Amino acid sequence: MNTLLAVADSSKAERFQALYHGLNRDTVSRNLLSTCYADNIVFCDPFHEVKGISALTDYFIGMYSNVNHIDFIFTSNWHQDERSMLRWTMNFRHPRLRNGELISIEGCSELRWEKDRIVYHRDFFDAGAMLYEHLPVFGWAIRKLKERMQ
Repeated sequence: MNTLLAVADSSKAERFQALYHGLNRDTVSRNLLSTCYADNIVFCDPFHEVKGISALTDYFIGMYSNVNHIDFIFTSNWHQDERSMLRWTMNFRHPRLRNGELISIEGCSELRWEKDRIVYHRDFFDAGAMLYEHLPVFGWAIRKLKERMQ
């Protein structure tokens, strides 16, 4: 990869990271998401797949409205052509999970870019560690199962 391409890819990753550093229940909007995402975005995570910037905006508004706090710490990233992979730790507080205590989840995002906008975003993380382990009945069972498997 030539140096100019690496710099361009780095600025894309920096823009993406800046977006997520600024996202919260008060700031999430179509205008803000459109700074990085294309109108035809396909977004996938272990819980949902949404298509289009309007659907992504609605999904994020719903998701962010349910958390008391959320932040992302980006630990590394890789770029090749129009693709990026970013590793991160998400820290969040949800009033109905673990009594509102801080939960940390490690994950990564696969991004595909067209014309400086993300057209595909897939998040990889342990959905059990994020949600199921913190539910009253399921949480106990999942934690016990994980202990037995280790």
